[in-house]
Amino acid sequence: MSQIAQLSEAEIEARFQITGRRPVAFMLAGFAKENEQFSVFFQAGQEMFLTTLLAVFPEKNLLIFDCSGSSESNRNLMKSERNILVGQPDGIRVQFAVGPVSELIYGGSKAFSVALPKYIVRLQRREFFRIETPRVKPLQFFGRLPDDTLLSLSAHNISVDGIGLTAGSLPEGLTPGPVLEKCRFALPEDEHDFFFNGTLRHLSERETRGGASVWRVGLQFIKLPLAEENRIQRYIGKVERERHELA
Repeated sequence: MSQIAQLSEAEIEARFQITGRRPVAFMLAGFAKENEQFSVFFQAGQEMFLTTLLAVFPEKNLLIFDCSGSSESNRNLMKSERNILVGQPDGIRVQFAVGPVSELIYGGSKAFSVALPKYIVRLQRREFFRIETPRVKPLQFFGRLPDDTLLSLSAHNISVDGIGLTAGSLPEGLTPGPVLEKCRFALPEDEHDFFFNGTLRHLSERETRGGASVWRVGLQFIKLPLAEENRIQRYIGKVERERHELA
């Protein structure tokens, strides 16, 4: 499991950021040429829709991308000051932040234009941003091992790749490798529980400050649908926003 969230900004930049107007424009132009789809998150992560990158004009410092089919979503995006675009070209997660957008006509249809981002975060395969989940009222995970043993554990972090769990004790003989089917947990304020299959990737025992032993369990999502990734991404954005407001 990735520990990107624990890296400093300098370490993230050195390992994952593509910076400079020319490299950024070149990469985005490649995505536009392939009509790559991205999810655009706006209104502080409260709303999103799927879009396609259409064109890049480096000399004008502009990125063009498609509008939503919803007039209301388009209006709300135009009111948003900071927006995040997330995609997976060739299976590699790419995300970048942009500022306010403007509406224009491109290729005979309505589209959005926005200033090119200052940098692009291009993560290696299987490496994803991870956040620590709230300790008060933590996410509660439920799943069954292949022998039908029930696991009920609290989550301590989450990403679109998987979830980190904490356990006071574990079933004897448990090792990484098994697939847990029909797992579930509830994201706060979501109407429906989150269901998935997951692979048990790692187990590690740690000692708390009080001297007690706890287990850290890493569970990787299996073929998570894009809609479910978006649910997690919205939750991550909400947690980050609330922490920023309290800072």
